[in-house]
Amino acid sequence: MKYPKEYLDEIKTRLKVSTVVSKSVNLKKRGKEFVGLSPFKTEKTPSFTVNDEKGFYHCFSTAEHGNIFDFIMKTQNLKFGEAVKYLANLAGMQPYTFSKKDEEREKQWNEYSEIFKTYVEFYHNELLKNQDFNVAREYLKKRKLSKEDVINFKIGFVPFGSNFYEKIKSKFSEKNIIDTGLFYFDDKKKIYVERFRDRIIFPINSITGQPIALGGRTIKENNYLAKYINSPETPFFKKGSNLYNLDYARKLSNKIEHVYLVEGYMDVVGLRSKGIENVVANLGTSLTDRQVSILNQFYDDLVICFDGDESGYKAALRAAENLIKELKPEKQISFLFLPNKEDPDSFVNKNGKDFFIEFTKDKKISIHNFIFNHYKNETKNDPSSLAIFEKKIRSIAYSIKDEFIKKYVLEFFLDKINLLTPNSNQNKNKTFHKKAKSLKSTQKHFNETKNLSSIEIKEFSFLYLIINNLTLIKNNLNLLENVKLFSNENKIIYASLLKILENEEEPSKNNLSLDPQILNKISKFASIKHILNKLEKDELRVIELLEEIIRDIKNYELEIRIEELESKFSKDLNENTFNEIKELKKLQKIN
Repeated sequence: MKYPKEYLDEIKTRLKVSTVVSKSVNLKKRGKEFVGLSPFKTEKTPSFTVNDEKGFYHCFSTAEHGNIFDFIMKTQNLKFGEAVKYLANLAGMQPYTFSKKDEEREKQWNEYSEIFKTYVEFYHNELLKNQDFNVAREYLKKRKLSKEDVINFKIGFVPFGSNFYEKIKSKFSEKNIIDTGLFYFDDKKKIYVERFRDRIIFPINSITGQPIALGGRTIKENNYLAKYINSPETPFFKKGSNLYNLDYARKLSNKIEHVYLVEGYMDVVGLRSKGIENVVANLGTSLTDRQVSILNQFYDDLVICFDGDESGYKAALRAAENLIKELKPEKQISFLFLPNKEDPDSFVNKNGKDFFIEFTKDKKISIHNFIFNHYKNETKNDPSSLAIFEKKIRSIAYSIKDEFIKKYVLEFFLDKINLLTPNSNQNKNKTFHKKAKSLKSTQKHFNETKNLSSIEIKEFSFLYLIINNLTLIKNNLNLLENVKLFSNENKIIYASLLKILENEEEPSKNNLSLDPQILNKISKFASIKHILNKLEKDELRVIELLEEIIRDIKNYELEIRIEELESKFSKDLNENTFNEIKELKKLQKIN
């Protein structure tokens, strides 16, 4: 049994050699190629190369050479059929089972693709040569499309009175012709009618380059016809699984790091005519996970550029909320918003390629920044609105499937929220530019002016509470167990206070052997003093405040440990390290 050539070609088209090989070989980019240690021989100097553009690997130390099927067979000891099944699954394709259904589908596909090829070539050639098509050609010139653009995209035109069905009905079966979606039956006239009559047609190709559907644009300005229409879904065309110009743009992924995703056919044609060839369109429907998954097979950086109007913005927001769920550590998704009433086609025609590229560098915004900014701009500056905002933004972060990305996006969101609430205990960026005066006994530690960090300020509140409630704290000394401070000067003061609390029966603030300057400093920067002044003799509330401050200090300790582990994890990606981070995060929530 032999696999159809088209099936094998599609697997090879969907999967880069480097994608397959990198699952078992650590590859590094070197010019147009990737290099790594040979999987066929133990070596210290890399002699193994992968070339995605040419579609093969080569090992200089063993002379092993081949494509992705060869690599899987040799490295995993599989037969050809097993390698095909493995790679088809990796490419997101259905397995080929050689059943009667598969064989029938293969025959149907061959006729389907032949009908489309015949249809597209006929109307493309007519547009180029037929003098009766001048109106269509003039329309394309007005849209700044050259003859070269028409040829590159195989653009055609279907005149109103055309009936191509009659030309091909003797060559193909009626069922297969109708399954293409190129025609529909007119019950009144009892004839098959051209679906795309009186429209410019844009062939939509499969990933391997065969036309499988059409997009049609009317050249008449009227209110009763849709400006654009697409082929209906067929056995071989699903709107949510295809992208316009992908068959061409995929070939550029070895040279260009990012791909633009736009809304319309004319946007693709316009950008490509100006030299921006790494561009695809999503066929006028909402962007799907499947489309992004296909793009991710070729590109790591996706830039979504919709029209600069309200509908374009809303489409971008829908796409962002849907796509952030599928975000991966090695993939980037950004949004590029054009000036109002501009689309990519008009914008690049006005400003040119270089300006468009620079505009992208300056103006593109990451998916998480876009989402955060959108909901922040809808938020009023009051507690209720901010609470709703935080709840929404958290739910979006929690929807992300990848645990690593979820973690960092959530932290990114929460850090930005903390900036909106500067008095929050979680605001770690707050600093005070004050000069620190010294204790006589620890002069060497206080010989320079220092900025105060948030943990220092928290420690000042902790020390202030102890100093002003010595008897109460002595009676609840167990609360201070395992509490450690972090700034050197505060450690010394805290040690002195603990010694007094443990050794003196009736400790008094008046008897503290602390420099008045340091007492003034603690009092000055202890934000809790304003609360304590109102409590008078409410000892229960004082204890509650002490416990709250202790929780914050212990959380800071956890945070330092988490940062250490995260730094370690970024280097070794060890699962045990990640699990320890998760456990410490749980402790933070408990505290």
